[in-house]
Amino acid sequence: MPAPPAPRRAARNGLVVLALAAVLIVAVFASFAIGAKNVPLSDVFAALTGSRDGDAVVVRELRMPRTMLGLLVGVALGVAGAVTQEITRNPLGDPGIIGVGAGGAFGVAAAIGMFGWTASYQYVWAAFAMGAAAGLLAYIVGGAGSGGATPAKLALAGAAVTALLDAFTNALVLLDVSTLDQYRSWAVGSLAGRDPELAWQLLPFVLVGLAIALLLSGSLNALALGDDLAKSLGTPVRRTRALGALAVILLTGAAVAAAGPITFVGLVIPHIVRSLTGPDARWLIPCSGLAGGALMLGADVIGRVVARPAELEVGVVTAFIGAPFLIAMVKRGRLRERAA
Repeated sequence: MPAPPAPRRAARNGLVVLALAAVLIVAVFASFAIGAKNVPLSDVFAALTGSRDGDAVVVRELRMPRTMLGLLVGVALGVAGAVTQEITRNPLGDPGIIGVGAGGAFGVAAAIGMFGWTASYQYVWAAFAMGAAAGLLAYIVGGAGSGGATPAKLALAGAAVTALLDAFTNALVLLDVSTLDQYRSWAVGSLAGRDPELAWQLLPFVLVGLAIALLLSGSLNALALGDDLAKSLGTPVRRTRALGALAVILLTGAAVAAAGPITFVGLVIPHIVRSLTGPDARWLIPCSGLAGGALMLGADVIGRVVARPAELEVGVVTAFIGAPFLIAMVKRGRLRERAA
């Protein structure tokens, strides 16, 4: 089927943006209202206007910080996944492909096992620092030699860094039971029990990562055509891929530090959005952010409901939601077409 004319495609994509924004708003209010104790929407609106009466305290003190953190993590992972798939031209690329997730996990394990840090506001910075260091190491290794950081070299370097750091992490957590107990509560992926100020502390890193990703969207479109053709169009391939990797490191590092290794969001969301907007990165990147935020908050709400009064961690719920979508895309041949 031929592609629709550009004006019609832009109008359709504009409707997709509005629809995703509406879904995100619904997810935000659901996150405010639904939990171990449901809060009426009247109390939610009262909390938003500054009231501290009744259940408005629950909304303001507990659910708003958690919702903002979930929104931040979802947007970061959605955009990071889209950029990763563009700079690596890998349909199975996710934000952890260059080792950021493994670096964050090692940072948490080291902070707990070696320094005795057990509070989230302590080990979150170790996770962010080690995640960023792992991503930079993978990029440096992948960029060595002739040709620079090609997609294949980036993927191989990321796999090597991930394997090395996973081995170190396993050694730390398996040699000490107390470290394992603390580490596994983070490693499952959760928004619960995080410091209320964490979202504000990580917000600058996410904003910088988002800005870089959005500014690169035009160059990423050229990169998707192949390095040689992108160069012939005047695109600085190495700089574009380096800045794209920097955006992924900032976004993924912040998300992993905040919530742990959340799976499938960065992998599945770009494919779902691409089926709605097409491959244009100028639409793909912002829409992936909106969809990622909606998925993260929706999964968190589902986790609060299915095991009430206990909670099912958001990392488990996103895996349950994301796996069927990935299987469906494989059966429909979308990943195979993308790889070709």
